[in-house]
Amino acid sequence: MSAAETALKERIKELTCLYEVSSIIGNTDADLLEDTLKAITLSLNKAFKNPQKTTVSITTENVSVFSNNRTIDSSFSIQSDIKTFNDHRGQLTAYLEVSDETHNTFLPEEQLLLNNIALKIGSLLEHIEIKKNETSLRRQMQHVGRLEILGEITAGIAHEINTPLANILGFAELIKSDLKANKQSLEDVDKIIQNAIFSREVVKKLMFFSCEMPQEMKQINCVPTIKNAIKLLDATFRKEQVKYKVNIHDDEIWLRADPIQLQQIIFNLLINAIYFSPKNGLVTIEAKTTKKEIILKISDEGKGFSTDDLSKIFQPFFTTKPIGEGSGLGLSVVHGIVASHKGSIVAKNNKNKGAIFTITLPKD
Repeated sequence: MSAAETALKERIKELTCLYEVSSIIGNTDADLLEDTLKAITLSLNKAFKNPQKTTVSITTENVSVFSNNRTIDSSFSIQSDIKTFNDHRGQLTAYLEVSDETHNTFLPEEQLLLNNIALKIGSLLEHIEIKKNETSLRRQMQHVGRLEILGEITAGIAHEINTPLANILGFAELIKSDLKANKQSLEDVDKIIQNAIFSREVVKKLMFFSCEMPQEMKQINCVPTIKNAIKLLDATFRKEQVKYKVNIHDDEIWLRADPIQLQQIIFNLLINAIYFSPKNGLVTIEAKTTKKEIILKISDEGKGFSTDDLSKIFQPFFTTKPIGEGSGLGLSVVHGIVASHKGSIVAKNNKNKGAIFTITLPKD
């Protein structure tokens, strides 16, 4: 076979490979990415001058595939970087087994082919990442929309209930003053007052959730606020046999916030963490600062959340606690306060065990 015929044959193999890889990528299922990359290595392997002595590999952050199981020790190789959004995300490599019969070299066109395929793989990974981000953003928008509607509803309910509750408390106090000689009646009125006060606290939580509570925003050092909330719960930690660790390396972390509401955020999240922690479990409190934000993390070693729970965790009246042990308003109150401070809160499962809440608040 003449040199021209050999060169033409190689070009046909390369063009066929490009067509096959384009078809493979065009039919990619994001959930079967490893299978797609494996198919690309097989197609690319056939395009080289010495396919029987060549091994192609694709290595990314999460996947590593080879065109065959041939040992690649003492091999000559060429490679091309796989990039997504101009960041290095992996490598496409071709190994050539070195022997007396085979020159340890690749054709210049084979390096160009490798570069071309690496670009296609990078574009594929970019497309998959964009799709995942779009799905995640759509879910977040739907979640935020539901919370906004719930906020409007609960604000209306809270205002409607607040006035009659105030009247119940007021008239109960008046009746109590007239029943000093009747012990049984006094006890009954006290029960009315106690339940009315409890109901008023529920209304307050609803108003916190819907961001209807008045705020006193000012510049505060949040480190003492965080440590004070922990100190208030020290006895609860001991009673429940739960340990805690504070990772705050700064003496001062300043931000504009309502100090009482900030303490309520910490308090509610710590109460939640203690409740779900096992005996001798560890609750970790972290706080750090960036140029524009403070980031607060509270994690526990409990059972964590199911996927379904994570989608509802900040909704009012939703709780994973047994009936009678929680109103389902604690985390919705936290969400409302964080939202009113123009911040964000995210709940997710820890890698090992338990749950972690991450709060981001702007400094100004």
